[in-house]
Amino acid sequence: MNIIVESNIPYIKGLLEPWASVSYVPASEITHAVVRDAQALLVRTRTVCDRVLLEGSDVRFVGTATIGTDHIDLDYCRRRGIAVHNAPGCNAPAVAQWVHSTIAQWMHMRGITSAQGLKLGVVGVGHVGSIVARWGSMLGFDVVLNDPPLGLNHAVDDCDIITFHTPLTRDTQWPTWHLCDEPMLQRATRCRLIINASRGGVCDDAALAQWHGDVAIDCWEGEPHISHRLLNKAFVATPHIAGYSMQGKQRGTAMVIDALNRHFGFDAAVNMPQEPLLGAEQVSFQSITASYTPVTDTTALKQDPDSFEALRNNYHLRNEVI
Repeated sequence: MNIIVESNIPYIKGLLEPWASVSYVPASEITHAVVRDAQALLVRTRTVCDRVLLEGSDVRFVGTATIGTDHIDLDYCRRRGIAVHNAPGCNAPAVAQWVHSTIAQWMHMRGITSAQGLKLGVVGVGHVGSIVARWGSMLGFDVVLNDPPLGLNHAVDDCDIITFHTPLTRDTQWPTWHLCDEPMLQRATRCRLIINASRGGVCDDAALAQWHGDVAIDCWEGEPHISHRLLNKAFVATPHIAGYSMQGKQRGTAMVIDALNRHFGFDAAVNMPQEPLLGAEQVSFQSITASYTPVTDTTALKQDPDSFEALRNNYHLRNEVI
């Protein structure tokens, strides 16, 4: 059988060759003609898997080595009998690392020496949000949870920091498209910092760019063509790399290969990292900031906004906090 693998998926070369003919293709070159004779397609977020790509092909399995699936037309795949598998939670500890390192950077910038008395609102308490919340309590924040995101409740509106960790949805019971919009920002009178490390579109970037408070952003609307106004405003601005840890990438690849094994009866090697999926059991501001700081990544993007895609594709994978 034939498998097309997006070439940016790490830790995968050589694992599937005993079981299939494998082609490694850049995301920009994955076209209908390329996938037409393939039975499986393994991608990341830059490959849109929809009717245009898949209609008339032999593809019966789509695996994405990412948490999100908003780049996949799930209804179309369901109708066509195409199995879809993602990697839920694979990079959750890395995103939590990015969030709390960013908060530490903000506290230093604003001369805040302790988390005591600061209220941290976590919107979306799934794989990522649950770790952010657990570590937040450990660091001394008063943590307020909001899930499902039916709308930001008054408790979250009354937070000093609000961080978003929802999927991007539109036509669902609880749509998250522009969940953080101008009316929400006007209500959040106490809030001093908004963080988006979930999906571009969960926040209205135009509204954020005009907001009075501080902004830290990793996920942007219109990537890789991002708002220069918001880029200039944000004190932390990174090219969608919050989840880019070595262990997170290993987990994502391992989860997709495991799903492929089960679907096709393969026995390809699944190399899962030893670091826990739920993140470190104990953290401190010192351990988090020692493991990662967003300063270098922010400087690189602000110096050359047009390099967004290159910075993301060539990112030096970091280790998670342990």
